[in-house]
Formats: sequence, structure tokens, C-alpha cells
Amino acid sequence: MSQPAPVTAAILVIGDEILSGRTQDTNTAYIARFLGALGIDLREARVVPDIQAEIVAAVNALRARYTYVFTTGGIGPTHDDITFEAIATAFCLSTDATGVAIQPTRLEDGKRQPCRKGHFFVTLADKDHVFLDFQAKHTSLTVWNMFKGFSGYVQADAHVIYDALFKGAPPEGAEEMPGECGPPPIEVGCFSHARRKYWEAAICRHPLGLDGVRRIDAIFDADRELAKLAPAQRKERRDQTVRPLVDAFFTWARCEYAKLDSRGLVATALGYSVRQEQALRRFLDDGRLRMENNSAERELRAIAVGRRAWMFYGSDDHAGAAGNILSLVASCKLHDLDPELYLTEIIRIVPYWPRNRYLELAPKYWARTRARLDPCELELALGHVTVPPPAQQQSSAD
Repeated sequence: MSQPAPVTAAILVIGDEILSGRTQDTNTAYIARFLGALGIDLREARVVPDIQAEIVAAVNALRARYTYVFTTGGIGPTHDDITFEAIATAFCLSTDATGVAIQPTRLEDGKRQPCRKGHFFVTLADKDHVFLDFQAKHTSLTVWNMFKGFSGYVQADAHVIYDALFKGAPPEGAEEMPGECGPPPIEVGCFSHARRKYWEAAICRHPLGLDGVRRIDAIFDADRELAKLAPAQRKERRDQTVRPLVDAFFTWARCEYAKLDSRGLVATALGYSVRQEQALRRFLDDGRLRMENNSAERELRAIAVGRRAWMFYGSDDHAGAAGNILSLVASCKLHDLDPELYLTEIIRIVPYWPRNRYLELAPKYWARTRARLDPCELELALGHVTVPPPAQQQSSAD
């Protein structure tokens, strides 16, 4: 009897990030172990840049020689291009962070180490994009590197790590020197964070805590009635109905804070309001600004809830890759797309798509881009995908 033909495979790693050394490839080893367990002989692994012609040539060459071809990469660069657009064009970036456990490497003697802590930062760019970016450290330098160059509004929770960013003063370790930076972003405070501190005092039956909750709730109620107005109209109505309540709240907070001579939950709540008054008032400056950062906190629930299902991320690289996928999934929900279908189709066409046009694949633009693709080609599991010309060129031709 003739021996059956061996089942072979190749891996194609796509990404300038790998070739530049900015990102370490860990997927090849994982895929190799997975294929070995299935009895599939992995014969070759290649790395190519984000250049359409080289990707297509590599895919065609590998599939001519091997039974299966696995590609990895491509989604990360898409995420990078979306990030670049957000920093360049967004009006307000809303951000928050939460911690996650990262599995440590074993010591040379084989002993285990405890997990270390990393952080996911969520950033909402207006109503266009959602980012969940993993960062190994929760520091001023991390925040500086994330948002440097952006001079619009940034809504955050007044954590000390944002101080250098809002002052425009490069923290220790930054590439920039003082005086070399453009204007810093403008801080927008969060009344939900302020309310939370009064709530903590209120549940301990402190009358000032309860008074603070009631005053902030009145501000929220007045602003909620203006939610459906256009930004210009909302700004005008806020000046008439919301600003007097805000003025009264801060007059009360400053007066009560001056009377305190001891620490405690009330002192913390009042102190936060007094110190953050300018940032908390910022939403009154423009009708597009929100008085709370709840939307950013809601997006972090994907991480917070997920911690109940997994113990840790396997490495910084794994957490970063997960952040890329989670960002695209969250952005899909923002634009009413089916995340599973979106990722399936994106992975299908990325090898054929020009690197300098990855932004067209973002969830914000995907419905428009998908309508210009050949539906018959898109339905096939394999095969060439015809890339349409850029939208502006096609409109000019028509």
C-alpha cells in the first residue's frame, strides 16, 4: 500500500512591528505546538512587512507548496492606524484604567514567581472608536506616551498619573524635553467620581455626604433633560439651567471644606471637589462634552468581568494582542456590527489589502468598505480578493 501524503503547513507572520523589533512574535511557537499535537508537519515560517505585493506573493508561494497556510498579524496594524486617526482628529478622548495579572516567567532554577500587575487603559475617541490598550506600567510616562501630541479634551479621573500630561511637562524618561512640546490637552473632570466619594460618606450616615449626593444628583437631572439637544443648544441651555446649580454646589463645597479640621470620608469628598473644580466645570464650556466618564468605565467591564473567567494573561505580548482584538470588538458594538462576522471578514481580506489603507477596515468605516467589495469573493473561504480603489477615486471616476 502507498503511504498517504504528509499533511504539511507553513506560517506567514505579517507585520512591520515584528521586523522592527517593537513586538516579539509568540504566535509561531503556539501554532507550532498546536499543529504538532494534530500530527501536522510545520515546514516553514516566514515574516513579511505590511506591503500588499509581498504578502500576496508569500501567500501564493506557500500555499503552492504546503497543505495549509496560517497567517498571523495584520489586526495589530489596523488598530495602530485607528489610534493614529483618533489622536489626530478626536475632539475629546475619555480614558480610564484597570489592573490585570500577567503570568511571570519561571526562574532559572525552575521556581515560580508571583503574577505581576499590568493595566488596560480604555480610550473612547468621541463616538468613533474604542481602544483597550495594555500597558505594563501605570505611570505618568505611560500616560504621556499614550496621549502626547493630542491637544483636545481628555476626560479622566484626576489620578496623579495624568498631572504631567495636563501640565505639559514631560515626566522622567520621556523623549521630549521641556519646551519642545505643543499645547497640552485640556482636562475634563468626572462628576460620577466626585459623587462616588460623597456616596461613601453618605452610607456612613454623614449628613454632608448625603447633601453632596443630592446636590450632584440635581445637576445630573438638569443636564439629562438636555441630552437630545444639538451641542450649541445644549451649551446655551446649560448656561441657563445647569450652571447655577454647579455654581451653588462649589460655593457649598468650598464653604464646608473650610470648616473641616479633621480627615475622613467627608474631607476626602469635599477636598476632591474643591481641588478639581476647574476640571469638573469644564463640561459647561462646550455642549459636546459630558459631565461624567461613565462610558469609558462601561467599556472596561469587558476586562473586569473577564477577570472572573481567566486567571492571568500569559505575557505582555498576549495582553497586547488581546487588547487589539477587544478594541475592535468594542468598536464593532459601537457601530452595530456583528463582531464575529467582522473579524472573520477582516482576517479574510487583510492579506490582500494595501497597508496604507488599513483605516478603511476600521469598524467605523467597515459598512462603507464592505459595500464596495465583491460579495462572491468575500463569501469564499479562500481565494483572491479584489481591492477596490479608494472611495474618493471611485467617486471621481463615477
